[in-house]
Amino acid sequence: MSEQINENLKKIETWKRIIFMLIYAVIDSLVKLLLWLVIFLQAGSVLLTGITNPNLLEFGRSLSSYHYHILLFLTFSTEKLPFPFAEWNLSANPALFKDS
Repeated sequence: MSEQINENLKKIETWKRIIFMLIYAVIDSLVKLLLWLVIFLQAGSVLLTGITNPNLLEFGRSLSSYHYHILLFLTFSTEKLPFPFAEWNLSANPALFKDS
């Protein structure tokens, strides 16, 4: 048992993933702040104009998808790194991002 733990601790791939997870945890915090900004701006747009802003709508959709893919990576549901190590378009289309 102890030997297995020692071998697991020596795996460079695991340590690289942990470093990427820490980086993406920070990125995810920034993405959440941006999402709240989009939420408030969109609510303001609806209050002032009565309609949603199409640019904010598309940006919010794209950012939400990116947030989803970061969470997939952080929860070990995928090994694929989100943007900037993949194209942003992959984040916008969940079907393209799944592990094969």
